[in-house]
Amino acid sequence: MKVGVLALQGAFREHAEVLDALGAHVVEVRVPAHLGGIDALFLPGGESTTITKLLDSSGLAEPLRARIADGLSVFGTCAGLILLARQVEAEHGEPYPGTLDALDCVVRRNAYGRQRESFEASLMIDGVEGAFPGVFIRSPVVTSVGATVDVLAAHGDHPVLVRQGRVWAATFHPELSGDLRLHQRFLSEVAT
Repeated sequence: MKVGVLALQGAFREHAEVLDALGAHVVEVRVPAHLGGIDALFLPGGESTTITKLLDSSGLAEPLRARIADGLSVFGTCAGLILLARQVEAEHGEPYPGTLDALDCVVRRNAYGRQRESFEASLMIDGVEGAFPGVFIRSPVVTSVGATVDVLAAHGDHPVLVRQGRVWAATFHPELSGDLRLHQRFLSEVAT
């Protein structure tokens, strides 16, 4: 399977390492031509405002929207979730532009707090046996989901892993957990 990782900013190397360990052919996506021939794409955590600007300046924003609309399987983590969301609220509630509008949910940026409020939590994920180590770093919170969005895991009252068809997103960083099971589950589902 040929899997892309958006490699403009953020934790793209960590995703690439996990995918490589799982036997995927990894492509670092930096320009529109890199989208050709990939079976799935990971949008990493990082700084969502910076990634949005880099998507525009690299010319990737529109081709990426088109590939997702055409059915490309995509998994966004943390900032990647922010990029995929239908609507984003900044820390103080104002609307945040620049999303890919591929996932029917509303998220609030940095809702758990700043870097010093980062934490880990054991998560129970539908379809994954046993607890999964959730690594939350300046994570967004999903405040609402549409009727066609499946919540695969929650922390407290908030969804932390969601799926809408071939679009998956997590508020946490599975690529930093040392646990390959979530990447493996995504790849096995999208390969069918």
